[in-house]
Amino acid sequence: MNKHHQILLKILTGTSDANIGFSDLCKLLLHLGFQERTRGSHHIFYKDKIPEIIHLQPRGSNAKPYQVKQVRNIILKYQLAGDVDE
Repeated sequence: MNKHHQILLKILTGTSDANIGFSDLCKLLLHLGFQERTRGSHHIFYKDKIPEIIHLQPRGSNAKPYQVKQVRNIILKYQLAGDVDE
């Protein structure tokens, strides 16, 4: 099981939203085909055919729990979990 798949499973289970590494979340979104723009500490992710834009900011070395939840909802809504190689 590769790193992207492990992070995806951790996000989808929703049991440790406060313990998702910010860089891991960013790398997963890039792996899922999102593009990234950065303005200061704001990381903005977008993808063709997905109208939602994801705004992320780190809290220390971790992602903010409510932002992990937003990412989980987008992954589920657009069925992006199948895009990660096992």
